[in-house]
Amino acid sequence: MRTALVFAVSAALVAGTAVGLAPAANATADADAATASETGIRFVDIAGDGGTVLKANVVTPAGADGSARYPVIVLPTSWGMPQIEYLVQARKLADSGYVVVSYNSRGFWQSGGEIETAGPKDVADASKVIDWALANTPADPDKVGMAGVSYGAGISLLASAHDKRIKAVAALSGWADLIDSIYSGRTQHLQAAALLGGAGYLTGRPGPELRQILGDFLSSDLSKEDEMIAWGKKRSAVTYLDRINANGTAIMLGNAWGDTIFPPNQYASFYEKLQGPKRLEFRPGDHATAEGTGLLGLPNDTWTNAHRWFDHHLKGADNGIDRERPVQLKSRSTGGYEGYPDWKSVGEKQRRIALNDTEHVWANVDSGANGGVVLLSNLLDQFLQAPPVASIPLLPRSFAGVWQSERYDTVQRVRGTAKLHTTVTATKESGTLVAYLYDVGPLGLGKLVSNAPYTFHGKTPGTPFSVDLELFSTAYDVPAGHRLALVVDTVDPLYIEHNPTGAQLTFSSPSADPSYVSIPLREE
Repeated sequence: MRTALVFAVSAALVAGTAVGLAPAANATADADAATASETGIRFVDIAGDGGTVLKANVVTPAGADGSARYPVIVLPTSWGMPQIEYLVQARKLADSGYVVVSYNSRGFWQSGGEIETAGPKDVADASKVIDWALANTPADPDKVGMAGVSYGAGISLLASAHDKRIKAVAALSGWADLIDSIYSGRTQHLQAAALLGGAGYLTGRPGPELRQILGDFLSSDLSKEDEMIAWGKKRSAVTYLDRINANGTAIMLGNAWGDTIFPPNQYASFYEKLQGPKRLEFRPGDHATAEGTGLLGLPNDTWTNAHRWFDHHLKGADNGIDRERPVQLKSRSTGGYEGYPDWKSVGEKQRRIALNDTEHVWANVDSGANGGVVLLSNLLDQFLQAPPVASIPLLPRSFAGVWQSERYDTVQRVRGTAKLHTTVTATKESGTLVAYLYDVGPLGLGKLVSNAPYTFHGKTPGTPFSVDLELFSTAYDVPAGHRLALVVDTVDPLYIEHNPTGAQLTFSSPSADPSYVSIPLREE
Protein backbone atom coordinates (compact mmCIF):
# COMPACT_ATOMS: atom_id res chain seq x y z
CA MET A 1 0.00 0.00 0.00
CA ARG A 2 2.84 2.39 0.86
CA THR A 3 4.53 1.91 -2.51
CA ALA A 4 1.25 2.37 -4.40
CA LEU A 5 0.46 5.52 -2.44
CA VAL A 6 3.94 6.90 -3.01
CA PHE A 7 3.68 6.55 -6.77
CA ALA A 8 0.17 8.00 -6.80
CA VAL A 9 1.36 11.07 -4.91
CA SER A 10 4.51 11.44 -6.98
CA ALA A 11 2.56 11.08 -10.21
CA ALA A 12 0.30 13.91 -9.12
CA LEU A 13 3.31 16.05 -8.27
CA VAL A 14 5.09 15.60 -11.60
CA ALA A 15 2.42 14.70 -14.14
CA GLY A 16 1.58 18.28 -15.08
CA THR A 17 5.22 19.17 -15.58
CA ALA A 18 6.08 16.01 -17.51
CA VAL A 19 3.05 16.22 -19.80
CA GLY A 20 3.76 19.87 -20.53
CA LEU A 21 7.40 19.24 -21.36
CA ALA A 22 6.79 16.88 -24.28
CA PRO A 23 4.96 19.25 -26.64
CA ALA A 24 7.20 22.12 -25.59
CA ALA A 25 10.27 20.02 -26.33
CA ASN A 26 8.98 19.00 -29.75
CA ALA A 27 7.93 22.55 -30.68
CA THR A 28 11.26 24.00 -29.63
CA ALA A 29 13.17 21.26 -31.42
CA ASP A 30 11.25 21.94 -34.64
CA ALA A 31 11.91 25.68 -34.42
CA ASP A 32 15.58 25.23 -33.67
CA ALA A 33 16.06 22.66 -36.42
CA ALA A 34 14.65 25.16 -38.90
CA THR A 35 17.25 27.74 -37.89
CA ALA A 36 20.15 25.37 -37.28
CA SER A 37 22.25 26.73 -40.11
CA GLU A 38 21.95 30.26 -38.74
CA THR A 39 22.48 29.60 -35.05
CA GLY A 40 24.97 26.73 -35.13
CA ILE A 41 22.51 24.37 -33.39
CA ARG A 42 22.04 20.85 -34.66
CA PHE A 43 20.31 17.78 -33.25
CA VAL A 44 22.29 14.55 -33.46
CA ASP A 45 22.36 10.93 -32.34
CA ILE A 46 25.42 9.88 -30.34
CA ALA A 47 26.35 6.24 -29.70
CA GLY A 48 26.75 5.83 -25.96
CA ASP A 49 28.09 2.87 -24.04
CA GLY A 50 27.27 -0.39 -25.82
CA GLY A 51 25.96 1.53 -28.83
CA THR A 52 22.92 2.92 -26.98
CA VAL A 53 21.57 5.93 -28.88
CA LEU A 54 21.71 9.18 -26.94
CA LYS A 55 19.65 12.05 -28.32
CA ALA A 56 21.76 15.20 -28.23
CA ASN A 57 22.11 18.75 -29.48
CA VAL A 58 25.28 20.59 -30.39
CA VAL A 59 25.77 24.34 -30.27
CA THR A 60 28.88 25.83 -31.84
CA PRO A 61 30.24 29.38 -31.90
CA ALA A 62 29.04 31.53 -34.78
CA GLY A 63 31.37 31.28 -37.73
CA ALA A 64 33.09 28.11 -36.54
CA ASP A 65 34.50 26.56 -39.71
CA GLY A 66 36.92 24.00 -38.33
CA SER A 67 39.97 26.22 -38.61
CA ALA A 68 40.06 26.90 -34.87
CA ARG A 69 39.57 24.78 -31.75
CA TYR A 70 37.25 25.77 -28.89
CA PRO A 71 36.79 24.62 -25.30
CA VAL A 72 33.96 22.07 -25.08
CA ILE A 73 31.35 21.65 -22.34
CA VAL A 74 29.22 18.52 -22.05
CA LEU A 75 25.81 18.80 -20.33
CA PRO A 76 23.93 15.63 -19.28
CA THR A 77 20.24 16.36 -18.67
CA SER A 78 18.54 16.41 -15.30
CA TRP A 79 16.34 13.55 -14.15
CA GLY A 80 13.21 13.48 -16.32
CA MET A 81 14.13 16.53 -18.41
CA PRO A 82 14.26 16.64 -22.24
CA GLN A 83 17.42 17.37 -24.19
CA ILE A 84 16.55 21.04 -24.73
CA GLU A 85 16.86 21.72 -20.99
CA TYR A 86 20.13 23.65 -21.31
CA LEU A 87 19.57 25.26 -24.71
CA VAL A 88 19.49 28.83 -23.37
CA GLN A 89 22.72 28.39 -21.42
CA ALA A 90 24.29 26.45 -24.29
CA ARG A 91 23.67 29.37 -26.63
CA LYS A 92 25.21 31.80 -24.17
CA LEU A 93 28.27 29.59 -23.80
CA ALA A 94 28.58 29.21 -27.58
CA ASP A 95 28.32 32.99 -27.97
CA SER A 96 31.34 33.32 -25.67
CA GLY A 97 33.39 30.76 -27.59
CA TYR A 98 32.47 27.25 -26.42
CA VAL A 99 31.33 24.14 -28.21
CA VAL A 100 28.44 22.76 -26.14
CA VAL A 101 27.04 19.24 -26.36
CA SER A 102 23.90 18.48 -24.35
CA TYR A 103 22.42 14.99 -24.33
CA ASN A 104 19.45 13.17 -22.87
CA SER A 105 20.69 10.79 -20.20
CA ARG A 106 20.07 7.15 -21.08
CA GLY A 107 16.65 5.75 -20.27
CA PHE A 108 14.87 9.13 -20.51
CA TRP A 109 12.70 10.53 -23.28
CA GLN A 110 13.99 9.59 -26.75
CA SER A 111 17.39 8.30 -25.65
CA GLY A 112 17.78 4.54 -25.65
CA GLY A 113 18.49 2.14 -22.82
CA GLU A 114 17.09 2.06 -19.31
CA ILE A 115 17.58 4.40 -16.36
CA GLU A 116 20.79 3.39 -14.58
CA THR A 117 20.72 6.15 -11.92
CA ALA A 118 24.24 7.41 -12.61
CA GLY A 119 25.61 3.91 -12.79
CA PRO A 120 28.70 2.74 -14.71
CA LYS A 121 26.89 2.92 -18.06
CA ASP A 122 25.98 6.57 -17.45
CA VAL A 123 29.60 7.38 -16.61
CA ALA A 124 30.75 5.56 -19.75
CA ASP A 125 28.15 7.50 -21.77
CA ALA A 126 29.74 10.78 -20.69
CA SER A 127 33.11 9.66 -22.04
CA LYS A 128 31.50 8.49 -25.29
CA VAL A 129 29.91 11.93 -25.72
CA ILE A 130 33.31 13.56 -25.20
CA ASP A 131 34.78 11.16 -27.78
CA TRP A 132 32.06 12.15 -30.24
CA ALA A 133 32.55 15.87 -29.61
CA LEU A 134 36.28 15.65 -30.22
CA ALA A 135 35.72 13.72 -33.47
CA ASN A 136 32.79 15.71 -34.86
CA THR A 137 33.13 19.31 -33.64
CA PRO A 138 35.94 21.87 -33.43
CA ALA A 139 36.43 20.92 -29.76
CA ASP A 140 39.82 21.27 -28.07
CA PRO A 141 40.81 17.94 -26.41
CA ASP A 142 42.81 19.81 -23.77
CA LYS A 143 39.89 22.00 -22.69
CA VAL A 144 36.99 19.74 -21.71
CA GLY A 145 34.40 20.67 -19.09
CA MET A 146 31.17 19.16 -17.79
CA ALA A 147 28.21 20.69 -16.03
CA GLY A 148 24.65 19.89 -15.12
CA VAL A 149 21.76 20.39 -12.76
CA SER A 150 20.67 17.61 -10.38
CA TYR A 151 21.15 14.29 -12.22
CA GLY A 152 23.45 16.02 -14.69
CA ALA A 153 25.53 17.31 -11.77
CA GLY A 154 25.88 13.85 -10.26
CA ILE A 155 26.92 12.31 -13.57
CA SER A 156 29.41 15.14 -14.19
CA LEU A 157 31.14 14.60 -10.82
CA LEU A 158 31.31 10.84 -11.35
CA ALA A 159 32.65 11.28 -14.87
CA SER A 160 35.40 13.59 -13.61
CA ALA A 161 36.68 10.71 -11.47
CA HIS A 162 36.84 8.32 -14.42
CA ASP A 163 37.88 10.55 -17.34
CA LYS A 164 41.09 12.56 -16.95
CA ARG A 165 40.21 14.71 -19.95
CA ILE A 166 37.64 16.59 -17.86
CA LYS A 167 39.42 19.66 -16.52
CA ALA A 168 36.52 21.56 -14.91
CA VAL A 169 33.05 20.76 -13.55
CA ALA A 170 30.11 22.86 -12.40
CA ALA A 171 27.81 20.55 -10.41
CA LEU A 172 24.59 22.37 -9.53
CA SER A 173 21.94 21.01 -7.12
CA GLY A 174 23.53 17.59 -7.27
CA TRP A 175 24.87 14.98 -4.93
CA ALA A 176 28.30 13.77 -3.91
CA ASP A 177 26.94 11.16 -1.50
CA LEU A 178 23.69 9.56 -2.62
CA ILE A 179 23.10 7.65 0.62
CA ASP A 180 23.66 10.71 2.78
CA SER A 181 21.22 12.57 0.54
CA ILE A 182 18.10 10.40 0.54
CA TYR A 183 18.90 8.12 3.51
CA SER A 184 20.45 10.58 5.95
CA GLY A 185 20.08 9.65 9.60
CA ARG A 186 19.30 6.11 8.38
CA THR A 187 15.88 7.45 7.40
CA GLN A 188 14.25 7.21 3.98
CA HIS A 189 13.41 10.61 2.52
CA LEU A 190 9.96 9.55 1.37
CA GLN A 191 8.77 12.51 -0.71
CA ALA A 192 12.15 12.89 -2.43
CA ALA A 193 12.23 9.22 -3.43
CA ALA A 194 8.59 9.32 -4.48
CA LEU A 195 9.15 12.35 -6.68
CA LEU A 196 12.21 10.84 -8.35
CA GLY A 197 10.57 7.44 -8.77
CA GLY A 198 7.38 8.89 -10.19
CA ALA A 199 9.23 11.18 -12.59
CA GLY A 200 11.36 8.25 -13.72
CA TYR A 201 8.33 6.16 -14.60
CA LEU A 202 6.57 9.08 -16.31
CA THR A 203 9.46 10.27 -18.48
CA GLY A 204 11.69 7.22 -18.84
CA ARG A 205 12.28 3.51 -18.46
CA PRO A 206 13.62 2.44 -15.05
CA GLY A 207 15.88 -0.58 -15.29
CA PRO A 208 15.32 -3.73 -13.19
CA GLU A 209 18.03 -2.76 -10.70
CA LEU A 210 16.44 0.63 -10.04
CA ARG A 211 12.97 -0.90 -9.71
CA GLN A 212 14.30 -3.39 -7.17
CA ILE A 213 16.24 -0.81 -5.17
CA LEU A 214 13.31 1.62 -5.12
CA GLY A 215 10.93 -1.11 -4.00
CA ASP A 216 13.26 -2.24 -1.20
CA PHE A 217 13.84 1.38 -0.16
CA LEU A 218 10.18 2.33 0.07
CA SER A 219 9.15 -0.94 1.74
CA SER A 220 11.76 -0.48 4.49
CA ASP A 221 13.26 -3.91 3.87
CA LEU A 222 16.17 -3.88 6.34
CA SER A 223 17.46 -7.19 5.01
CA LYS A 224 18.32 -5.30 1.81
CA GLU A 225 19.92 -2.31 3.54
CA ASP A 226 23.53 -3.34 2.86
CA GLU A 227 22.74 -3.92 -0.82
CA MET A 228 21.05 -0.54 -1.08
CA ILE A 229 23.99 1.23 0.54
CA ALA A 230 26.47 -0.53 -1.76
CA TRP A 231 24.34 0.48 -4.76
CA GLY A 232 24.35 4.10 -3.57
CA LYS A 233 28.09 4.21 -2.88
CA LYS A 234 28.83 3.04 -6.43
CA ARG A 235 26.89 6.11 -7.59
CA SER A 236 28.51 8.63 -5.24
CA ALA A 237 31.44 10.84 -6.23
CA VAL A 238 32.78 10.75 -2.67
CA THR A 239 33.57 7.05 -3.22
CA TYR A 240 36.00 8.08 -5.97
CA LEU A 241 37.40 11.14 -4.18
CA ASP A 242 41.02 9.97 -4.53
CA ARG A 243 40.63 9.77 -8.32
CA ILE A 244 39.11 13.25 -8.54
CA ASN A 245 41.92 14.68 -6.42
CA ALA A 246 44.54 12.85 -8.47
CA ASN A 247 43.05 14.25 -11.67
CA GLY A 248 43.16 17.77 -10.23
CA THR A 249 39.74 18.62 -11.70
CA ALA A 250 38.49 22.12 -10.88
CA ILE A 251 35.17 21.53 -9.09
CA MET A 252 32.44 24.12 -8.52
CA LEU A 253 29.54 22.98 -6.32
CA GLY A 254 26.27 24.89 -6.04
CA ASN A 255 23.19 24.01 -4.02
CA ALA A 256 20.23 25.44 -2.09
CA TRP A 257 19.89 25.54 1.69
CA GLY A 258 16.49 23.88 1.54
CA ASP A 259 17.20 21.19 -1.07
CA THR A 260 14.78 18.43 -0.04
CA ILE A 261 16.30 15.90 -2.45
CA PHE A 262 20.03 16.50 -2.01
CA PRO A 263 20.49 18.42 1.28
CA PRO A 264 23.51 20.74 1.52
CA ASN A 265 25.48 18.92 4.24
CA GLN A 266 26.77 16.20 1.94
CA TYR A 267 28.07 18.79 -0.57
CA ALA A 268 29.84 20.74 2.18
CA SER A 269 31.50 17.58 3.50
CA PHE A 270 32.64 16.61 0.00
CA TYR A 271 33.94 20.12 -0.67
CA GLU A 272 36.19 20.03 2.39
CA LYS A 273 37.85 16.83 1.10
CA LEU A 274 38.60 18.15 -2.39
CA GLN A 275 42.25 19.07 -2.92
CA GLY A 276 42.18 20.73 -6.35
CA PRO A 277 40.69 24.08 -7.36
CA LYS A 278 37.25 24.28 -5.77
CA ARG A 279 34.32 26.57 -5.05
CA LEU A 280 31.17 26.10 -2.94
CA GLU A 281 28.00 28.19 -3.27
CA PHE A 282 24.82 27.91 -1.20
CA ARG A 283 21.67 29.98 -1.78
CA PRO A 284 18.05 30.02 -0.55
CA GLY A 285 15.62 27.68 -2.28
CA ASP A 286 14.86 24.02 -2.88
CA HIS A 287 16.06 21.46 -5.38
CA ALA A 288 17.23 23.12 -8.63
CA THR A 289 15.34 26.36 -7.87
CA ALA A 290 18.53 28.38 -7.33
CA GLU A 291 19.58 27.89 -10.98
CA GLY A 292 16.12 27.38 -12.47
CA THR A 293 15.63 30.96 -13.67
CA GLY A 294 18.89 30.72 -15.59
CA LEU A 295 17.50 27.84 -17.64
CA LEU A 296 14.75 30.23 -18.75
CA GLY A 297 17.24 32.90 -19.79
CA LEU A 298 16.72 35.20 -16.81
CA PRO A 299 19.63 36.73 -14.86
CA ASN A 300 21.02 34.09 -12.52
CA ASP A 301 24.04 34.27 -10.22
CA THR A 302 24.62 30.52 -10.23
CA TRP A 303 24.98 30.28 -14.00
CA THR A 304 26.97 33.52 -14.17
CA ASN A 305 29.54 32.06 -11.80
CA ALA A 306 29.53 28.72 -13.61
CA HIS A 307 30.45 30.56 -16.82
CA ARG A 308 33.18 32.45 -14.96
CA TRP A 309 34.46 29.14 -13.56
CA PHE A 310 34.81 27.67 -17.04
CA ASP A 311 36.26 30.87 -18.48
CA HIS A 312 39.04 30.78 -15.91
CA HIS A 313 39.80 27.04 -15.87
CA LEU A 314 39.27 26.25 -19.56
CA LYS A 315 40.19 29.55 -21.24
CA GLY A 316 42.66 30.91 -18.71
CA ALA A 317 40.65 34.12 -18.28
CA ASP A 318 41.90 36.36 -15.47
CA ASN A 319 38.39 37.15 -14.22
CA GLY A 320 39.18 37.09 -10.50
CA ILE A 321 37.13 34.05 -9.56
CA ASP A 322 40.26 32.32 -8.28
CA ARG A 323 40.97 35.25 -5.95
CA GLU A 324 37.51 35.38 -4.39
CA ARG A 325 36.78 33.58 -1.15
CA PRO A 326 35.86 30.11 -2.41
CA VAL A 327 32.89 29.54 -0.08
CA GLN A 328 30.05 31.88 -1.04
CA LEU A 329 26.84 31.86 1.01
CA LYS A 330 23.63 33.78 0.40
CA SER A 331 21.57 34.36 3.54
CA ARG A 332 17.93 33.27 3.60
CA SER A 333 17.13 36.36 5.65
CA THR A 334 19.02 39.21 4.01
CA GLY A 335 19.65 37.94 0.49
CA GLY A 336 23.25 39.17 0.80
CA TYR A 337 26.36 37.18 -0.03
CA GLU A 338 29.08 36.30 2.47
CA GLY A 339 32.50 34.88 1.59
CA TYR A 340 34.54 32.44 3.67
CA PRO A 341 37.99 30.91 3.16
CA ASP A 342 36.65 27.38 3.76
CA TRP A 343 33.60 25.55 5.09
CA LYS A 344 34.96 25.04 8.59
CA SER A 345 35.15 28.82 9.01
CA VAL A 346 31.37 29.04 8.53
CA GLY A 347 29.66 29.23 11.91
CA GLU A 348 32.97 28.92 13.74
CA LYS A 349 31.39 30.44 16.85
CA GLN A 350 29.20 27.92 18.68
CA ARG A 351 26.44 28.71 21.16
CA ARG A 352 24.86 25.86 23.10
CA ILE A 353 21.27 25.63 24.23
CA ALA A 354 21.00 23.26 27.18
CA LEU A 355 18.22 20.67 26.94
CA ASN A 356 17.86 20.14 30.67
CA ASP A 357 14.22 19.13 31.00
CA THR A 358 13.27 15.50 30.48
CA GLU A 359 10.64 15.11 27.76
CA HIS A 360 8.48 12.03 27.20
CA VAL A 361 6.60 11.62 23.90
CA TRP A 362 4.29 9.07 22.34
CA ALA A 363 5.24 8.02 18.83
CA ASN A 364 3.18 7.63 15.64
CA VAL A 365 1.33 10.96 15.94
CA ASP A 366 2.25 14.04 13.93
CA SER A 367 2.62 16.91 16.41
CA GLY A 368 2.23 19.60 13.77
CA ALA A 369 5.94 20.37 13.57
CA ASN A 370 6.99 19.46 10.02
CA GLY A 371 9.68 20.13 7.44
CA GLY A 372 7.18 21.16 4.75
CA VAL A 373 6.52 19.76 1.27
CA VAL A 374 9.23 18.69 -1.16
CA LEU A 375 10.08 21.49 -3.66
CA LEU A 376 7.21 23.76 -2.59
CA SER A 377 7.98 24.92 0.96
CA ASN A 378 11.56 26.03 0.40
CA LEU A 379 10.62 27.62 -2.92
CA LEU A 380 8.25 29.85 -0.93
CA ASP A 381 11.08 30.58 1.49
CA GLN A 382 13.36 31.50 -1.43
CA PHE A 383 11.01 34.05 -2.98
CA LEU A 384 8.78 35.14 -0.08
CA GLN A 385 10.88 34.33 2.99
CA ALA A 386 7.97 32.17 4.15
CA PRO A 387 9.34 28.92 5.60
CA PRO A 388 7.10 26.29 7.24
CA VAL A 389 5.66 27.52 10.55
CA ALA A 390 4.28 26.05 13.76
CA SER A 391 2.74 27.56 16.88
CA ILE A 392 5.26 26.43 19.48
CA PRO A 393 3.02 26.99 22.56
CA LEU A 394 0.24 24.94 20.94
CA LEU A 395 2.34 21.89 20.02
CA PRO A 396 0.89 18.93 21.95
CA ARG A 397 3.49 18.00 24.56
CA SER A 398 2.37 14.36 24.54
CA PHE A 399 3.74 14.04 21.01
CA ALA A 400 6.52 16.64 20.88
CA GLY A 401 9.46 17.52 23.11
CA VAL A 402 10.10 21.26 23.25
CA TRP A 403 13.06 23.22 24.59
CA GLN A 404 13.55 26.98 24.20
CA SER A 405 16.42 29.42 24.61
CA GLU A 406 16.20 32.77 26.32
CA ARG A 407 15.14 35.80 24.28
CA TYR A 408 18.11 37.22 22.42
CA ASP A 409 18.98 40.90 22.81
CA THR A 410 20.79 40.97 19.47
CA VAL A 411 20.42 39.32 16.09
CA GLN A 412 21.69 35.72 16.04
CA ARG A 413 23.17 34.96 12.62
CA VAL A 414 22.93 31.18 12.31
CA ARG A 415 25.48 29.93 9.77
CA GLY A 416 26.35 26.32 9.08
CA THR A 417 25.30 23.13 10.79
CA ALA A 418 23.42 22.93 14.10
CA LYS A 419 24.16 19.74 16.05
CA LEU A 420 21.92 17.91 18.49
CA HIS A 421 23.31 15.73 21.28
CA THR A 422 20.86 13.96 23.55
CA THR A 423 20.08 10.74 25.38
CA VAL A 424 17.10 8.66 24.29
CA THR A 425 15.33 5.80 26.00
CA ALA A 426 12.88 3.87 23.82
CA THR A 427 10.21 1.32 24.68
CA LYS A 428 10.82 -0.51 21.39
CA GLU A 429 13.99 -1.62 19.62
CA SER A 430 13.35 0.58 16.55
CA GLY A 431 12.13 4.12 16.14
CA THR A 432 12.40 7.45 14.34
CA LEU A 433 12.70 10.98 15.66
CA VAL A 434 12.78 14.25 13.74
CA ALA A 435 14.48 17.34 15.17
CA TYR A 436 13.42 20.87 14.21
CA LEU A 437 15.03 24.21 14.98
CA TYR A 438 12.59 27.13 15.04
CA ASP A 439 12.92 30.91 15.19
CA VAL A 440 10.18 31.84 17.69
CA GLY A 441 8.66 35.32 17.69
CA PRO A 442 6.96 37.17 20.58
CA LEU A 443 3.57 35.53 19.85
CA GLY A 444 5.02 32.02 19.84
CA LEU A 445 4.94 31.50 16.07
CA GLY A 446 7.93 29.45 15.02
CA LYS A 447 9.57 29.74 11.60
CA LEU A 448 11.53 26.68 10.57
CA VAL A 449 15.29 27.22 10.54
CA SER A 450 16.34 23.61 9.94
CA ASN A 451 15.45 19.99 10.56
CA ALA A 452 16.78 16.43 10.17
CA PRO A 453 15.54 12.87 10.81
CA TYR A 454 17.16 10.06 12.82
CA THR A 455 16.24 6.37 12.84
CA PHE A 456 17.55 3.63 15.12
CA HIS A 457 17.26 -0.16 15.05
CA GLY A 458 18.37 -2.94 17.37
CA LYS A 459 18.29 -0.95 20.62
CA THR A 460 17.45 -2.61 23.94
CA PRO A 461 14.08 -1.30 25.17
CA GLY A 462 14.45 0.69 28.38
CA THR A 463 18.20 1.20 27.98
CA PRO A 464 19.36 4.79 27.32
CA PHE A 465 21.57 5.52 24.31
CA SER A 466 23.21 8.65 22.93
CA VAL A 467 22.08 10.36 19.74
CA ASP A 468 24.22 12.80 17.76
CA LEU A 469 22.43 14.39 14.84
CA GLU A 470 23.50 17.09 12.40
CA LEU A 471 20.62 19.27 11.23
CA PHE A 472 20.66 20.44 7.62
CA SER A 473 23.02 23.37 7.13
CA THR A 474 21.56 26.83 6.69
CA ALA A 475 22.09 30.60 6.84
CA TYR A 476 19.33 32.32 8.79
CA ASP A 477 19.12 35.44 10.98
CA VAL A 478 17.11 35.22 14.20
CA PRO A 479 15.86 38.77 14.98
CA ALA A 480 16.53 40.47 18.28
CA GLY A 481 13.71 39.77 20.73
CA HIS A 482 13.16 36.26 19.35
CA ARG A 483 14.31 32.95 20.75
CA LEU A 484 15.28 29.57 19.31
CA ALA A 485 13.32 26.41 20.02
CA LEU A 486 14.29 22.81 19.48
CA VAL A 487 11.32 20.54 18.84
CA VAL A 488 11.52 16.76 18.54
CA ASP A 489 8.66 14.55 17.39
CA THR A 490 8.31 11.20 15.60
CA VAL A 491 6.33 11.80 12.38
CA ASP A 492 7.00 14.00 9.34
CA PRO A 493 5.47 13.50 5.87
CA LEU A 494 8.91 14.12 4.33
CA TYR A 495 10.26 10.89 5.81
CA ILE A 496 9.38 7.24 6.42
CA GLU A 497 9.12 6.63 10.15
CA HIS A 498 9.95 3.37 11.93
CA ASN A 499 8.00 3.68 15.17
CA PRO A 500 6.15 0.50 16.19
CA THR A 501 2.60 0.83 17.48
CA GLY A 502 2.52 2.10 21.05
CA ALA A 503 6.18 3.17 21.04
CA GLN A 504 7.33 5.91 23.42
CA LEU A 505 10.54 7.93 23.53
CA THR A 506 12.08 9.69 26.52
CA PHE A 507 14.68 12.43 26.05
CA SER A 508 16.85 13.07 29.11
CA SER A 509 19.99 14.96 30.08
CA PRO A 510 22.22 12.91 32.41
CA SER A 511 24.57 14.98 34.55
CA ALA A 512 27.52 13.00 33.21
CA ASP A 513 26.47 13.59 29.60
CA PRO A 514 24.25 16.68 29.32
CA SER A 515 21.99 17.14 26.30
CA TYR A 516 22.26 20.24 24.13
CA VAL A 517 21.86 21.69 20.66
CA SER A 518 24.91 23.53 19.38
CA ILE A 519 24.08 26.59 17.22
CA PRO A 520 26.72 27.80 14.72
CA LEU A 521 26.91 31.59 14.58
CA ARG A 522 28.69 34.02 12.30
CA GLU A 523 31.53 35.96 13.87
CA GLU A 524 30.65 39.66 13.91
